[in-house]
Amino acid sequence: MKQTKGLEGDKKSIITFEFNPKDGIDNPALSLTEDTAGEAVGEPRFYLLSKGSTETFGFYLNEELGCQGHVIRQVELGGLAQRRGLQDGDRLLQVNGHFVDHMDHHRVVQKIKASGNQVLLAVLDGDSYEAAKALGRDLSQMLPADIRPRLCHITRDKSGFGFSVSGMKGTFQLSVQQDGPAERAGVPSGSWLLELNGASVSNYSHAQLTRKLKQSGSKVTLLVASTAVEEFYRLHGLRAMAALADTSWLPFKVRKLHMVKGPAGYGFLLKEDDCSSGATGQFMWDVDAGLPADQAGMKEGDRLLAVNGESIEGLDHQQTVLRIRARDDQVTLLVIDPAGDAFYHSIGLSPLLSFEDSDPASGSHTSSLPSPSASPGLCHVEVGPTGPGSWLVAAANSIGFTQVTPLARPLWQCCSLSWYSPALPVLIFSWHL
Repeated sequence: MKQTKGLEGDKKSIITFEFNPKDGIDNPALSLTEDTAGEAVGEPRFYLLSKGSTETFGFYLNEELGCQGHVIRQVELGGLAQRRGLQDGDRLLQVNGHFVDHMDHHRVVQKIKASGNQVLLAVLDGDSYEAAKALGRDLSQMLPADIRPRLCHITRDKSGFGFSVSGMKGTFQLSVQQDGPAERAGVPSGSWLLELNGASVSNYSHAQLTRKLKQSGSKVTLLVASTAVEEFYRLHGLRAMAALADTSWLPFKVRKLHMVKGPAGYGFLLKEDDCSSGATGQFMWDVDAGLPADQAGMKEGDRLLAVNGESIEGLDHQQTVLRIRARDDQVTLLVIDPAGDAFYHSIGLSPLLSFEDSDPASGSHTSSLPSPSASPGLCHVEVGPTGPGSWLVAAANSIGFTQVTPLARPLWQCCSLSWYSPALPVLIFSWHL
């Protein structure tokens, strides 16, 4: 028997056995050789994370110098991510069924934030990710093509909703009338019904479901899944929910308004008021005809959702005004009208989900949720963790290191980025999620 040199201590080597009839068969391990064709690649893992409104998912998502992909770091001990099985060094491949490995890092973070309190992540362990990249494998081919249920809002016509239901308790399949209201709303024939008006049907009898449909009046919202999608969630022990759904068929859309300030300003009044949910929100009023806000499509009563790509959830009126004024002469806002706001509240979803699904550039490197301001504003600069060779630049909740110098993990891992400047040679982005 002979052993190829270099195997000892090399944990990544793949061992194969070769049989040489001249040497006999008295030792089953006749010959060890190193397989140079490549390293074994593991399978993606899927995690459904559901948190409370005051909690975090319990991990950081990093973009790191010399490390490919979107990297899971700082998985909090005892936190939600750790309890579900996320591990330090995992690479994020999918967010709610969207392949994100090729996406801009800031956009991936926005997708997770827009998902609200529930998010479905697909990850690959770090060693397998690096091995797959080295082999030139298409990582998207390692994932199922479509794992998203569909959210559909149907308005009854004189013939009804345009679908019928068959099945027993908790398991209902839909037959859809051709060119009827349900088909026009995006309901595929043969799909499985998961939720009715935001409530799971898993405990409904057929009679209860029929009664709930009659009580819906002229409009009904269904969460449905194809057989393949239903099977995916069942086999992985996951629950398909509306937060993970394709919302592109819904009639209520978030609107993006880009405005350049004129001599008379933007031409609207921002007012703090109560939302349909009972929480406090920021609303648009006194939209002046012919000024930038009116020209961009702003309507009185619109609720403000995001400023320059950042959600304003949790901000008070003054903080929101400061966000709008952060750029001297222009701003990009995401808004929704009162009917859409009330609809998303009724089904317990963030309206920003509809913007993600309506965005034609969702698979590109260019973020359609506009990147925050590139102006660093007031900055604090000090010598970095390894001396004068590196500098720590901190501004308005953001932190970045400049120059190619190794960084000390304890310092940057505790930081949360809310924006970044493309003009700065930033090496690491770290987002607490």
